[in-house]
Amino acid sequence: MALDLHADPVDITAELVDIQSVSGEEAVIADAVAAALTGQAGHLEVVRNGDTVLARTNLGRPSRVIFAGHLDTVPVNENLPLRRDGDILHGLGTVDMKGGDAVFLSLAATVPEPRHDVTFVFYDCEEVDAARNGLGRIERELPDWLQADLAVVGEPSNAVIEAGCQGTMRVELRTAGRRAHTARAWMGENAIHALGEPMRRLTAYAAREVEIDGLRYREGLQAVRVSGGVAGNVVPDEAVLTINFRFAPDRSGEQAEKHLREVFDGFELSVVDLSPGALPGLSAPAAAELVQAAGGQAAAKLGWTDVARFAALGMPAVNFGPGDPTLAHTREEFVHAAEIRRVAGVLREFLTGR
Repeated sequence: MALDLHADPVDITAELVDIQSVSGEEAVIADAVAAALTGQAGHLEVVRNGDTVLARTNLGRPSRVIFAGHLDTVPVNENLPLRRDGDILHGLGTVDMKGGDAVFLSLAATVPEPRHDVTFVFYDCEEVDAARNGLGRIERELPDWLQADLAVVGEPSNAVIEAGCQGTMRVELRTAGRRAHTARAWMGENAIHALGEPMRRLTAYAAREVEIDGLRYREGLQAVRVSGGVAGNVVPDEAVLTINFRFAPDRSGEQAEKHLREVFDGFELSVVDLSPGALPGLSAPAAAELVQAAGGQAAAKLGWTDVARFAALGMPAVNFGPGDPTLAHTREEFVHAAEIRRVAGVLREFLTGR
């Protein structure tokens, strides 16, 4: 399918949505993006790596900005092809995140002389396990393409700049007991009952709020799974409580783990998943310029996104894209045309100064 990168970003969004690109099946959309950039943006250096397409200016500007958007979607759920209802676009990927991709493609073709050098990264396999994420492959194979002073990830943010992101950690708390027949329960020790104290601590836990760069992040600690028991007539000898900790980006992963070990002192903990957060970095010159172009307003990102990957590479990163993130991955996914145009307008002003 031929994409017209000089069209309204709303129409580019519609074209992208109608190219099915479930994770692992991005070849067709990557072909279309690569062909469009090569044919309609001759001022850009374009490279294909697997099903990731990269493009950049090389103007010798004193700073560089990365615009990154994933090309894949979650599986189809009776929400293709695209359906328009006035100024609302319905369909898979309208929110997550082909609206953001469309804005970036439009800018790539129509802003040949930006104030900052710009790198565009359209990558694969974001919606699946992290090991397959195209950004990780680019970091390993083409690391110079991920060097910049600011990264803008086009994930849906209601067309509001969301800076940084929280970290997330998942731990398993284990308790041990002794098996016995439930008819003679006094001869055993119930491992599930032993979860009462850590559950009490969770209930009493006061989530910390912290302000960073004028943005307020609120932490959260929640039990997300309980398992234990081997039969309906046996006192269980082991129980596992799975806990998710969403922590503010002023904590490192090591500090977050230390905090949980203090909260659950006396119990066995094992970390099963960890993704550090990202500081907003809004004081960096390029980030401050972007916030100014967006009207001076920014909010804290209370989830985790790929901005953390860019922060780990030493640059501030923000989420800025059209669409309501609560609609992502739902059958009812839709985006307002006005949000697509707002994001496009803000980023155009940021890149051109007008």
